[in-house]
Amino acid sequence: MNDRLAMGRKGRAAALALALLALVLGPRPAAAQQDYPNRALHVCIGFPAGSGADILGRYFAAQLEKLAGKPVVVENKPGANSNIAAGIVATAKPDGYSILFIASSNMAGSRFLFKNLPFDTVKDFTPVASYAEIAFVLTVGAKSPIKTVAELTAYLKSRKQNKYGATNQTAILSTEYYKQLAGVDAVHVAYRTAPEALPDVEDGTLDFMIMDGTFAVGPIKAGKIRALAVTTSQRIAALPDVPTMAEAGLNFEWAPWWGVYVPAATPAAIVAKLGAWMNQISKTEETRQFLERIASLPMHDDTKEANARLLSDIEKWAPLVKAAKIEPQ
Repeated sequence: MNDRLAMGRKGRAAALALALLALVLGPRPAAAQQDYPNRALHVCIGFPAGSGADILGRYFAAQLEKLAGKPVVVENKPGANSNIAAGIVATAKPDGYSILFIASSNMAGSRFLFKNLPFDTVKDFTPVASYAEIAFVLTVGAKSPIKTVAELTAYLKSRKQNKYGATNQTAILSTEYYKQLAGVDAVHVAYRTAPEALPDVEDGTLDFMIMDGTFAVGPIKAGKIRALAVTTSQRIAALPDVPTMAEAGLNFEWAPWWGVYVPAATPAAIVAKLGAWMNQISKTEETRQFLERIASLPMHDDTKEANARLLSDIEKWAPLVKAAKIEPQ
């Protein structure tokens, strides 16, 4: 009898211990999500400080810090067309503290431009939100006699050796697309950043360059380079006198967008909270004015809409890469 009582007491004690353990451990994931963020957030950008992508990303990071109530640390990880930055976030702990700010051209285009990506842009990430659409600008040096797209096309056709600069997938593909539509030829000269390429556009070392409007607007207004056309479907407020490529006579439209991504398996509650903050930022008048100054427009997709947009872009990239005859590196 005493043995049975002892065993009963031991059983009840064990059950109580398990119940207490469950109380301690069970709610922790949910509590962690509710408390998010309880420490600094880290935003990874695949371009160096001072680049157009960095200017754009740091604005949103600063606004995010106000809403999140915790520091937002921007980490510039340039290289390999943002693949280094993407790889860091892809393998990070899926807890919402490692965040990737990246262009659609990287998430859609890298699948076609690189043979051995160490990550999958769809399977290894969860889209959080979109936040900006970017105009690219076809430019030449300010001292160049070329003042229109038609003049540039005629000039390139008259020569056997032409050079263009590019720093990312969007610039490469859009330039190759222009070459195909216009029937011109030019050799790609790779640059790590747009600021590094700028002197070569200015002095004519490069015959032309399609560059990120976020960066290009400043040098254009400073009189260092000349804008011939923008790649968006409509003119942009930052450069109201610059025609679109379509207005210049080419059936050409290419406007990449920037989005927020976290590692796959990040809890939905955290994705929703982070996405809501990003959309809140995008919808402010202050943000609209900021983006307008850097040749951009606000966007505010949620996670489902951003994912659908990415998948649609991937479908568009495949035939364009093939048409441009770009071989994966």
